[in-house]
Amino acid sequence: MDIWSDVACPWCYIGKSRLEAALREFEHRDEVEIRYHSFELAPDAPTSGPGEHGQLLAAKYGLSPAEAQQALDRVRSAAAGDGLELRFDLARSGPTFDAHRLLHLAAARGVQAAAKERLMRAHFSEGADVADHDTLVRLGREAGLDEAELRTVLGSRAYADEVRADEAQARQLGISGVPFFVVDGKYGVSGAQPVEVFAQLLARVWSERPPVTVVSGPDQGEACALDGGAC
Repeated sequence: MDIWSDVACPWCYIGKSRLEAALREFEHRDEVEIRYHSFELAPDAPTSGPGEHGQLLAAKYGLSPAEAQQALDRVRSAAAGDGLELRFDLARSGPTFDAHRLLHLAAARGVQAAAKERLMRAHFSEGADVADHDTLVRLGREAGLDEAELRTVLGSRAYADEVRADEAQARQLGISGVPFFVVDGKYGVSGAQPVEVFAQLLARVWSERPPVTVVSGPDQGEACALDGGAC
């Protein structure tokens, strides 16, 4: 499963949680491979201090302060229903490009899922500045990455091309909002769908997988059997 999302997207965090809930009940969950792809919702996002999320939201969408607060309350309530605590009073705005580069490094080292969770929880629940390199080094280290390699990557342009390639692919697929899930390369699902929708989708995709075709020659090839034999 390929997932386009942004570290600073609350519905991406909620969608991630709901998918994981569906996977926990899915019989074949160990055979589902998940890969997160980069998507910057606000590449030019200004760096802000804690507690300014409502002001930025109001300015971006032309909302009144009350309307912006209502929108945040709605998202926070939805997240709470999935066991997530969104602290918009702590959350900071800022560019997420380097966080996405970190996630590509994490994918290369086999810890992308842990890094994604750590970055999102730090941003939404702890007020961490995920545009700050020292903060990213700390969070990446907590997710299982090597500190020296993190500093080398963040101090260079490593994985920048991979981030841009993800975003180019999103444009080709017509993805204009996140989270966006592509399952088995043929089903696209937009938004933080309910757990039941993800569960139904997983079951459907699994049921459509072609059965294994056994091909054999005139003689049975050598193999190890359950009873051991000479193996």
